[in-house]
Amino acid sequence: MKLSRRILVAAFVALAAVAAPVAALADMAAAEMIDTTGAVIGKATFEQTPHGVLMYVEVAGLPPGAHGIHLHAVGACTPDFTAATGHINPDGVPHGLRNPDGPDHGDLPNLFVHADGSARAEFFTVLVSVTGGRMPALLDEDGSAVIIHENPDDHLTQPIGGAGGRIACGIIMKM
Repeated sequence: MKLSRRILVAAFVALAAVAAPVAALADMAAAEMIDTTGAVIGKATFEQTPHGVLMYVEVAGLPPGAHGIHLHAVGACTPDFTAATGHINPDGVPHGLRNPDGPDHGDLPNLFVHADGSARAEFFTVLVSVTGGRMPALLDEDGSAVIIHENPDDHLTQPIGGAGGRIACGIIMKM
């Protein structure tokens, strides 16, 4: 049975009317990821959902293997990514997803980079929010940054799980 063009258009308009308010309610943020030379190597996006923050990362030009990736307390990447300071951690709890006294608000699972230097991953965290609420906001007064480290995070060792130096940084900004 064929649907008339008029019915299809009406269905599309009805669907758009329902979907538009949902999209308008979502708090969104993004970070352009740069490497230590300042070259853009990818992007991270952050979407507030009803239960936490959905984060999507797509990067290239990184060393293959596992890398710690964390949310840092200050939205700054220069010099040498140290201006981002430490993890988002207003409660001063120990680092680590495996730590019985942790995790801090910036902890995430590791990012796995393919042999060609690229990675695409989704993370979900209930430890932060995009703009505020019960959890610390990524878009607070001094902003936040997402940092990729040179080594994997063991999710226990203090202060950053043995993740080593910072090899990529992105300042998280409102979309």
